Parts: sequence; structure tokens; C-alpha cells
Amino acid sequence: MTPYDYRDPDLRRRRFRPIPVRMLVPNVITLLAICAGLTSIRLSIEGRMSLAVYAIVFAAALDGIDGRVARMIKGQSKFGAELDSLADFVNFGVAPGLMLYFWQLHELGNAGWIAAMVFAISGGLRLARFNATMDDPNKPAFAANFFTGVPAPAGAITVLLPIYVAFLELGRAPAALTAAYTLLIAFLMVSRLPVFSGKTKRMRVPPELVLPAFVAVIVFIALLIAYPWHVLSAGTVLYLLCLPLGYKSYRDQARATEAAAPAAGEVSSPPSAPTMASLSEPPHDDDRPGRLH
Repeated sequence: MTPYDYRDPDLRRRRFRPIPVRMLVPNVITLLAICAGLTSIRLSIEGRMSLAVYAIVFAAALDGIDGRVARMIKGQSKFGAELDSLADFVNFGVAPGLMLYFWQLHELGNAGWIAAMVFAISGGLRLARFNATMDDPNKPAFAANFFTGVPAPAGAITVLLPIYVAFLELGRAPAALTAAYTLLIAFLMVSRLPVFSGKTKRMRVPPELVLPAFVAVIVFIALLIAYPWHVLSAGTVLYLLCLPLGYKSYRDQARATEAAAPAAGEVSSPPSAPTMASLSEPPHDDDRPGRLH
């Protein structure tokens, strides 16, 4: 038997096993999202900011469906999860920061570059914290409905608001104000602010509303294509205004859980159970001295 004899059972076990196609589909979608994010950087360098924003929105759309496609076809894998995190860092951390720098922040010199860099680093820290706390056993059950901090895709779409406003011909904000807004979104990404996710909610549409739901989705896509800057601006403002509602919902559920915990503990402990102190006390008719405490 030669060292390369494939009839060796140990060698066959060491060989790579064939990978099902369903495991590759989500990764292909993630790679397409990376291509869109990198293309947005190139377009912003060339000054074609509108196309660069379209590329970021397309990457965000792909990021929203790759995980759902993976769960639908049972194609989840650890490799896919790590690839998705790297893609999010490029698409929603590095790309938006560079876009803002090439668009306006370069007017501030080093200060503008620092603002863009802080946003990109905040995106990476946000993703690292998400991966580290994803399987936290101490997390309460209701916390699965919330993100900790603004998620990276939402942060990328939100931080580009100054560009949307400029394309609406409402005037370009001062570069210092754009830098301050960029730092604010970066802070929201790395903060402990509870943000409603909606991932664990099973949304079911009644049969009589299926067709209206299809029409609503088509109308939204048509509005996004026909009036992209109006839709993106309005959506960003509404998202920011809804952040306090997520915080209030989280606090209400946390208080309800804390209030229910003592009641459950009282029910579970039997009132007549003997304690160690009562078992250690001598009988009252015993002449021996009691135990020193």
C-alpha cells in the first residue's frame, strides 16, 4: 500500500466531503453583497454618488435576504456566518465612511478622516459584539427581539442622510455638521441602546390581505425607484424617531420580567420546608447547652 493509496480508510476520512448546493446559495448572495459594497467605494471615488448610494441600498437588501434564504433552505453554516460578518463590515462600515469622506468630509482634512474612520471602526466593533453575545445564556428571553445598538445595515443607510438631503436640492449641510452626524450614528451603533429587531416575530398575513400586501410591496419598490431620495430621507427620519419607542418597549418588558421573578420564586418554595437552622437546634427538653452561633 502506497502512502497515497485512496483505499486507506483514514485517508478517505481526511478528504473533504462534497458540499450540498443549498449550502452555497446563501454564500453566493453574501459575495454579491460584498461586490456591491466594493463597487460603491469605486463609484464614490469617481464622483458618481447617486450610483454609489444605490449600490449600498442593494447590498443592504441582499444582507436582509441571505440569512432568510439560508434558514429557508437549511443552508446555515459557521462559514456563512463569519462571511456575513466580514461582508457587513465592508459594506456597512468601510464603504459608507469612505463615501462620506470622498463626498464632503475631506473638506475638514484630518478631522473629516477621523470621523469617517470612527464610523468604520464602530461598525466593526458593533459586529464583533453581536457575534460575541449571540449565544449568551444569561440573556432574557424577550431580549431576542432587540438588537444592542443600531445594526450595521441600518447604520449605513442612516448615516448617508446628508447625501439624500443634498440630492433633494435642499442645500448641502456644513461639513462640520455632517461630521458630527456621522459620529452620532457611530455612537448609536456601539451604544447599549435596545433597538427592536423583529427577527423573532412570526408575521403571518391573513388570506384576504395577501393580494393587498403584494400591491403594497410593489408600490413601495416603485416609489423607491421613482423617488429614491424622498423615500430614503423619510425612512431614515422615521427610523431615528422610532428608536426611543424600542428603548421604552425593552424597559417595560424588563420591568415586567423582574416583577414576575419574585412571584415565581415565592410559589416554588414550600412554606413548611424545614431549614438547616431548625434542624441544627436541639430539642427544648434537652439539658445540653444550645449551639453557639
